[in-house]
Amino acid sequence: MTIPTYDKFIEPILRFLATKPDGVSAREAHDAAARALGISEVDRQELLPSGAQPIYKNRAGWAHDRLKRAGLSSSPRRGFWQLTTQGLAFVASHLSPLTVQEVEQLAIGFMDVRLKSAPNGESLPSQSLTQAPTHESALASPDDRLGEAIVELRKSAAAELLEALAAVSPSFFETIVLDVLHRMGYGASRADLQRVGGSGDGGIDGVISLDRLGLEKVYVQAKRWQATVGRPEVQGFYGALAGQRANKGVFITTSGYTSQAIEFARSVERIVLVDGPRLAELMIDHEVGVSARTVKIPKIDSDYFDEDSA
Repeated sequence: MTIPTYDKFIEPILRFLATKPDGVSAREAHDAAARALGISEVDRQELLPSGAQPIYKNRAGWAHDRLKRAGLSSSPRRGFWQLTTQGLAFVASHLSPLTVQEVEQLAIGFMDVRLKSAPNGESLPSQSLTQAPTHESALASPDDRLGEAIVELRKSAAAELLEALAAVSPSFFETIVLDVLHRMGYGASRADLQRVGGSGDGGIDGVISLDRLGLEKVYVQAKRWQATVGRPEVQGFYGALAGQRANKGVFITTSGYTSQAIEFARSVERIVLVDGPRLAELMIDHEVGVSARTVKIPKIDSDYFDEDSA
């Protein structure tokens, strides 16, 4: 049989997770959805063109992504799925099979919802082109659809990165931050970026030497937080910079910043703030904790067929 499209996985996963209110591994949810849809063992072996993953697991994952964006499910930790209170209430109020319109709403109605938003945090400017799709699929050209797919894949990868970052230790998060900054071109070598976080760090978690003699340095504060970072934390980092007689600092967090924190950083002009979504974008762009695959897209070489120029 042909493996169903991801939207067909939405209801089976929703119903299965409702029977497991304490949550369940993603693998169990994948297999439960496959059984509900009648996908044979043979078909479950079919891989994506890239060979990276079985197709049915990929589509089950996208279905769960849609449930998360609708606020009906969550991933408390990597590889573990659990319905939210809202999701349990949704199932309780939809005992009959979902209509085509309801499934469609879950599949495409919440695509622009950002996952893992910081409570009470302000959005910092984004430098990547991750706008929501602007064309209806039925009317979009293949190039438009490809562009929209890349945007969606980036969003999904960013959400997974934020979940993974939330689970690492504070010390490893500091190392990740320095790896990202090095991939961005800071420091002649990785040895020029040193982690100094720990008790008595004076509010400094890392130091980057911009030149071999260490005459010019950038100081780093890295906070693996769920709560929003406020002005007191940013102001404390500013004070730590003053104690080091430094004029360059980068404050990076997995969460977000209050408007007061952002305004303070702008007023002193010595601190750059990076929030969770921006950090995820940087990790994707510079392939830190992320691998990229190359897709070959054929395009006719018109110059080759220009006989007059031969």
